[in-house]
Amino acid sequence: MTWDDLDAHLDKVPGTVSAYVGRLDAPPAWTRHADATHYAASTMKAAVLAALHRAAEAGTLELDAPVPVVNEFDSAQPGAPRFSCAQHYDNDDAVWDRVGGTAPLRWLADRMIVRSSNLATNLVIGHVGLPAVAEVWALAGARHSITGRGIEDFAAREAGITNLVTAHDLAALLGALATGATSPGRLASPAGCASMLDVLLAQEHREDLAAGLPEGTRIAHKNGWVRGVRHGAGVVLPDDAPPYVIAVCTTTDLADGGPSGDEVEDDACRLIAHISAQIWAARHHL
Repeated sequence: MTWDDLDAHLDKVPGTVSAYVGRLDAPPAWTRHADATHYAASTMKAAVLAALHRAAEAGTLELDAPVPVVNEFDSAQPGAPRFSCAQHYDNDDAVWDRVGGTAPLRWLADRMIVRSSNLATNLVIGHVGLPAVAEVWALAGARHSITGRGIEDFAAREAGITNLVTAHDLAALLGALATGATSPGRLASPAGCASMLDVLLAQEHREDLAAGLPEGTRIAHKNGWVRGVRHGAGVVLPDDAPPYVIAVCTTTDLADGGPSGDEVEDDACRLIAHISAQIWAARHHL
């Protein structure tokens, strides 16, 4: 396979397929429409995770302190009524079982990543604030990504406030966490970055990037999906080659992830898995 071959294959896909692949702290080996913006879906949760850990290191939040688990949030649209999440649109009943009680922020952040819980995400955003998430994107070197609102904030959405990502920016964010885990990083201390990588390594939704890797291959990643959108971004940690970052964003008719929020293995998953497999095959030459 050559990069031209992969591009030629993707040129046949209706819609936009973006990608960024490369070693950590090195120029990319291959990019494709890497600065094209896509609706973020749940990939923005990786930036929320980083914002929480930065707040904990700054001493403004305590990761293990219990916080109320509620289902009512301030809209990002000034003057709009508060909004709530719908349980059928979530992926994690464990968080919903705690509504009316409490849960540690650390646990909520874990559920936000490993099960992609929307309710947990909005709870964490409520404590860290959207400006802290914007700061994470800026520190990571993101050029176009925006986290403008929480999930299911429909008043903000109707007002044009949205969440966007690019393949470049997702790769920059995940790469910053990986490099920061071994040396003082831009986002957090080495211990903080390593802790976040451990959460991303525990990801339970493995139908896209991870599906293209040999069984047992470690990948610290976050994905996201809604109808027409499927993304995956992560750091692959081979045993026989240096780590590499891969981000693939797709806005196509291939993604069937519907309004129920259910995880489905669709053609978009298979496309991303195919790209992941091709990059794995070239891992020694990135």
